[in-house]
Amino acid sequence: MEAGLIALIVLAVFLFIVAAAGVRIVPQARAGIVERLGRYTRTLEPGLALIVPFVDRVKPLLDLREQVVSFPPQPVITEDNLVVGIDTVIYFTVTDPRASTYEVANPLQAIEQLTVTTLRNVIGGLTLEETLTSRDNVNSQLRVVLDEATGKWGIRVNRVELKSVEPPRTVQEAMEKQMRAERDRRATILTAEGVKQSQILTAEGEKQSAVLKAEGARTAAILRAEGEAKAIETVFGAIHDGVPDERLLSYQYLQMLPQLAQGPASKIFVIPSEFTQALGNLTERFADAAPPPRPRPRSEVREASEAAAADAAEAAKAAADAAAEATSARTPGAEPPTPSP
Repeated sequence: MEAGLIALIVLAVFLFIVAAAGVRIVPQARAGIVERLGRYTRTLEPGLALIVPFVDRVKPLLDLREQVVSFPPQPVITEDNLVVGIDTVIYFTVTDPRASTYEVANPLQAIEQLTVTTLRNVIGGLTLEETLTSRDNVNSQLRVVLDEATGKWGIRVNRVELKSVEPPRTVQEAMEKQMRAERDRRATILTAEGVKQSQILTAEGEKQSAVLKAEGARTAAILRAEGEAKAIETVFGAIHDGVPDERLLSYQYLQMLPQLAQGPASKIFVIPSEFTQALGNLTERFADAAPPPRPRPRSEVREASEAAAADAAEAAKAAADAAAEATSARTPGAEPPTPSP
């Protein structure tokens, strides 16, 4: 009994091990290659799969997701004989697990070497400036060549990117000097254009200011002339409306003589010949201005005579003062006369 029980237990353990060895679980986005007695049999899809224990062998699972591989800098010679270091990044996907397993021994190494050779062919036909400015064109050419070469390996190259392009140090220094000189040139041009524009605006402002000042002065002169003309016209009209006679004009003439002599620049005062005539007209004016004689008392006659005599004395005094002032003004350095009492 005990021997049979042990045999059953051993048999059950063996059957469990065999069953476990015949069951495989493949994760999503993975694929497995099954070899039976060393020969390819089938490809395991994601999920539960059964194989023949001890006969079938499952190779390491392959990742079917898009993979990214970055290769170290590679020295490449451009068309103008400059050595530049270029880093590349490749995005690829395994489309056929069987071909990627049996058609190429080391897919990553093969892709790297193919990328280096293709990159040298493409960059060799471009100058350094074209290489720096035509990355999209270089990426497209690399992707087309790599995708065509890796298609039989069961690998599809989705994208190829140039991560960095490093020219020699001397070339970098020359490029920096060139860029600095270009920036200085642009700054100088912009400064000169700014100064030019500022001078133009200043000149236009001064021109407009001068024009406005001239227009203002012209308008002011016109208005002043119109005002003076209007004043002269008003005075002239008032004089004519008042019907002045010769005696009134003579009196006004005598009033203006002292004012003509009061100017600080008046050194010589000329008494015109009309002075005596004006004085005579003034006397006649006072004489004619008196009302016609009528019989009055003797006391009134005496008072009127005294008043007329006083007025005549004052007029004579004013005439004498005017003559003295004229004489002193005619003689330079002479002291002004003292008014007579």
